[in-house]
Amino acid sequence: MKSMLAGAPWLLAHKSMLDVNKPKKFSIYGSDYVLWKDTTGKINALPNACPHMGAMLSEGWCEQKKDNSSVVVCPFHALEFDGEGCTILPDSQKKTIPQLQPLELIIQGDFIWSYGGQEPKTKIPEILNKIAAEYDFIGYTADTSVETDLLPMLLNMHDYNHQNGTHRPLFRITEVKFGKFIDNGHESHAFYDMPTAPTAVAEKIKKPDLLLIQKEIKAHLENHFPSLVIFHGETAIGKVAQCHLFVPESETRTRTYVLMFGKPKLPVFKIFSKNILNFAKVVVEQDTDILQKIYPNTPQKIKLNNEVGMDWVRRNFENWPEIAEPNFSK
Repeated sequence: MKSMLAGAPWLLAHKSMLDVNKPKKFSIYGSDYVLWKDTTGKINALPNACPHMGAMLSEGWCEQKKDNSSVVVCPFHALEFDGEGCTILPDSQKKTIPQLQPLELIIQGDFIWSYGGQEPKTKIPEILNKIAAEYDFIGYTADTSVETDLLPMLLNMHDYNHQNGTHRPLFRITEVKFGKFIDNGHESHAFYDMPTAPTAVAEKIKKPDLLLIQKEIKAHLENHFPSLVIFHGETAIGKVAQCHLFVPESETRTRTYVLMFGKPKLPVFKIFSKNILNFAKVVVEQDTDILQKIYPNTPQKIKLNNEVGMDWVRRNFENWPEIAEPNFSK
């Protein structure tokens, strides 16, 4: 479990990612769960394997009850399981004792957190609650399961030299001008600027998305180890908080997705909200693609400038759940 950082809080989903009475599968720490939301907004989570013959409950459906709660129904023999993991067997009117152990969830507003059944080792970061209170929720995107363990995924997200390589086709970044890195243990902040190649007016007319790309992108990445990276960005039409989430599905698979929040300056901001989401989607697709094109466990013989973010990840990984000393600003 060390490679998956047992005891960390993981954001399984935003409530908008769950349709009412539609079971959905989620994985954490090598175990599969079925999550569903009833009409009252209550979230339920059970192990995904039916205790009868192992059918995937996430492949079944939900039945709503008179009190507006709902049960998940096994697709094999139509056994119904409530949020406590109890069922009623055929020819019986009595509810059984729990046959499935519910996954403990911590619900904060629209955020669905879990420690994956492990003993908590660190607190849930409060920053998402603050963002949700100050910004409008734009939506989620790029919910992707990647064939990689957690560490390479986090190293990639904290590699401040890959923007002008991996993401060059999207943003046309020509250079990364690193500013500073503030190290606060399991929290950190990175600041850098990225000049972009000029775009012809005709090209912008043909592809309006390019209007959102500034001549120099000023990046502020707020990092909460190990599950959250927030890109704070600002354009002429509004601010964005692009939240990248990570969940260790198993020792060899990591899930990532993006929650997008915005604070409009101009009414046109809402018109471009889908474009903003699409940018985030492409970023994740490009990161996912490059992770599949890396030879694992290759010795690093060259070290570039500004690898402080990756050093921060490695240090926290090696010392988890302790915070290594010294903590200082760079």
